[in-house]
Amino acid sequence: MNFDYTDKVKDLRERLLAFMDLHIYPNEARFYEEIAANRAKGNAWVPTRIVEELKPKAREAGLWNLFLPRSARAPQGLSNLEYAPLCEIMGRVPFAAEVFNCSAPDTGNMETLERYASEALKDRWLEPLLRGDIRSAFLMTEPEVASSDATNIQCRIERDGDSYVINGRKWWSSGAGDPRCAVYIVMGKTDPEAPRHSQQSMIVVPADAPGIRVLRPLSVFGYDDAPHGHMEVLLENVRVPAANILLGEGRGFEIAQGRLGPGRIHHCMRSIGAAERAMELMCQRLNSRVAFGKPVSAQSVWHERIADARCRIEMARLLTLKAAYMMDTVGNKVAKAEIAMIKVVAPNMACDVIDMAIQAHGGGGVSGDFPLAYAYAGQRTLRLADGPDEVHRQAIAKLELARHMAVKTEVEMPITRGC
Repeated sequence: MNFDYTDKVKDLRERLLAFMDLHIYPNEARFYEEIAANRAKGNAWVPTRIVEELKPKAREAGLWNLFLPRSARAPQGLSNLEYAPLCEIMGRVPFAAEVFNCSAPDTGNMETLERYASEALKDRWLEPLLRGDIRSAFLMTEPEVASSDATNIQCRIERDGDSYVINGRKWWSSGAGDPRCAVYIVMGKTDPEAPRHSQQSMIVVPADAPGIRVLRPLSVFGYDDAPHGHMEVLLENVRVPAANILLGEGRGFEIAQGRLGPGRIHHCMRSIGAAERAMELMCQRLNSRVAFGKPVSAQSVWHERIADARCRIEMARLLTLKAAYMMDTVGNKVAKAEIAMIKVVAPNMACDVIDMAIQAHGGGGVSGDFPLAYAYAGQRTLRLADGPDEVHRQAIAKLELARHMAVKTEVEMPITRGC
């Protein structure tokens, strides 16, 4: 495995770093000030002007739709391995990925449409998503069942002539709060009597279809994540054309595995970026503060923490690159153990590094004066999003145990010493 950056990636990386320095970091405060001003006016669910202003600049800089490999509709798309260092940089600031049209859940939904949708659905929904004209949401998790086991999902998708009728309640539908959200991809049950992993299907649903109600935003440690939001959504007798089904009935789990693999690793790439930013802020803070007569950075306890953080960031990055390499070379299915491992490792590592940085900032670390508290909330959420740690650990353990199952059927004879 060779993880050296190609000349193409080196060039994109330099352009992206320059863009971050010129446009993203200087506008961090403005982004949150805009949301606060909108909230004070009574509606936080308004797209920020700063992100909309920066999108054309990102496109002009050739930093647009970099996430989508092997697509004629997005020829600038990179392989997973090529995209990794760029996605990491975007992850240093929570809103940065949207500027480059590389933010979740749109990236996963665009990849789903590219891989599994008809050409008509691609023309209707994928093209405006690739242009950044609209946004999307993915409706899978439900409040009434343990959705860590997706076979529990109860939302019904029932055939009625030339249509499907959808009934169900979803939550943690990220992006559904954004007024630009124009389309959902919904996972539900088409045949409760089919084999366990053939009951579910996925279907494309316009967000303005009659019968859809966005009930409320869900907060994360007090953050509502406006204008993006994580919403609870009710679907009551929502009728869409039968042609909106993806791949056909009973293919939901197959699509989910294709969608969630790239989505999970993108989250992990951004987690590494968030950890790197926290490390940078932590070291700057420790070098600038004096306590008990000497710089805080001279206290030996911080030496141990910094060393531990650096080791864990590097290990997580290497495992992420290995998973990306395998996804590119042998496919998501063969790379499922590596994807599961990094989904456990990266958010846990980022949580711990950000927590150290919060401690280094004292009371400021838990305030809104620094980006650490919000970053921690996001990383802690990732230990649940796209499958909780426990499910991924279970999958890793099963794969490991299967590798070591006994294959010999003959009874081995004891070894005897010759006379």
